[in-house]
This record gives sequence, C-alpha cells and structure tokens, in this order.
Amino acid sequence: MITIYGMRASGNCYKLQLLLDQLARDYRWIDIDSARGATRTPEFLARNPNGKVPLLELEDGRRLAESDAILCYLAEGTAFWPNDSWLRAQTLQWLFFEQYSHEPCIAVARFIRGWLPVEHPRQAEVPALLERGKGVLAVMEQHLAGREWFVGERYGLADIALYAYTHCAGEGGFDLSAFPNILEWLARVRAQPRHCPMQR
Repeated sequence: MITIYGMRASGNCYKLQLLLDQLARDYRWIDIDSARGATRTPEFLARNPNGKVPLLELEDGRRLAESDAILCYLAEGTAFWPNDSWLRAQTLQWLFFEQYSHEPCIAVARFIRGWLPVEHPRQAEVPALLERGKGVLAVMEQHLAGREWFVGERYGLADIALYAYTHCAGEGGFDLSAFPNILEWLARVRAQPRHCPMQR
C-alpha cells in the first residue's frame, strides 16, 4: 500500500489522485492542509525537507516528492506512460511546460483569488498572471487543433498533468470560452473511465 500526503484542492495533488483512481490502484491518502502551514511542521519536514505536497511514501519508507516525478513513477509499465522513447520525451516536454509555464500563472492566480483575502497585496499580481496565462492557454489551444490528446493518439500523463489546473482555471479568473479546443479536450478527459473530480 502506498501513501500520498496531499491537499485535495491542490491541482498538483489532484493529478496523482486522478491517475491512481484511473489505474484502480489502492492507496492511502493523508490530508495535509498546506494552506494552513501543515507542511511546515517538524513532523512533515522530516518526511520532505522542501515542505511541500504531494509526497509519495512507499511501504519500505522510501519517499518521492514533486508531482510530475511521482506521476512518472506511478505510471511506469502502464498505458499512461508510452513505451516509445520519442513519445516519452514529448510527455516530459509537456510535464515541464506544465510546471514551468502553466502552473506559475494559472495555478498561482487561482491560489491568490481563492485563498488570499481581497485586501492582500498579492492580489495586485493577478492581472499580469492572467495575461501570461492567456499565452500559455493559447499554446495549448494551438497544439490541440486537429488532435485529441497532447501526446500521440491516446490519453496519457501529459493530459492528466495539464488537466489538473486547466479544468479549474476559471477559479483564477481565466475565461476558457475563447479556447474551444481546450474545452473539447477537457470534456474528453472527464469522459475517461474512472475519472474522479477534484475535491474543493
């Protein structure tokens, strides 16, 4: 039995729940409210000195942090992780895009608008985040023109990683109606077997 330490409202944690449920794999989930400082306790920092969730813990005590690294580990040997080296490289390309281009604006805008008070100074960051995020969504929109999935001909890790924060981008102030290819892709992801919704 594996254990996931995570915050269910976090897209980085949700992507692991989505993959595990779609793999029909048993796991134990331990809720960690990172928004209230639960990742900064001595107990949690002993598990992950970087003080972040999600965190995977194996039965033998080994631990793995960083959501996309955990995705790759969990998907090894499954249909979600391609056998072909070129398709694997493309998958990694989108995982890096998700963490370094997508998440820093789309997820951060959602966090500021959803978790911080309206008078918080960081609210001033939102207009710039929305502008940057539109550019990120435009890259996705263009890539999805004439294709169903981000990599190859099947649903996989790239789709799971990008779905996690894209499907709730409206909570950060993004209007997805301008991105019809993305909206159709989101619907295809929701229609996948054993799809589970994010818990807010």
